[in-house]
Amino acid sequence: MTRRVRGDRGEAVTETVILVPVLLLLIMLVIQFGLWYHAEHVVQAAAQEGARAARAQGATAEDGKARAEQFVESVGGQSVRSTSVTAERSPDTVTVRVSGEASMLVPGLHLNVSASATSPVEEFQAP
Repeated sequence: MTRRVRGDRGEAVTETVILVPVLLLLIMLVIQFGLWYHAEHVVQAAAQEGARAARAQGATAEDGKARAEQFVESVGGQSVRSTSVTAERSPDTVTVRVSGEASMLVPGLHLNVSASATSPVEEFQAP
C-alpha cells in the first residue's frame, strides 16, 4: 500500500490546468498555419489564372484582374479576406498581383498573403 504525502493532493489537477491551455494554443497555431498555407496557394493560383486571362491575344489587363478576383472569390471562399488585385499589361508582358489576408483563427494574429505572376503576351505571327 502506497502512502500519499499530504502535499501531493491536487498536483494532477494543477498540471492539467497549466498544460491544457498550452496544448490548445499549439493546436490552434498548427491549424492557423494550415489556413495561411492554403490562402498562400489560393492567391498564387489566382495570380497565375489572371495572367493567363490577360495574356491572350486581344485581352486587356482588366480581363486578367477580373479573372483573378473571380478565382479568389470562387476558390478562396472564407480563406482569403480583404483581397486586392492589380494587373498591368505592356506590349510584351503581363503581370498580375494578388494580395489579401489569411483567415484568422488565433486572435490578434494577422497573416498577409501575396503573390504575383508574370507571363509573355501571346501574339499571332503570320508564317
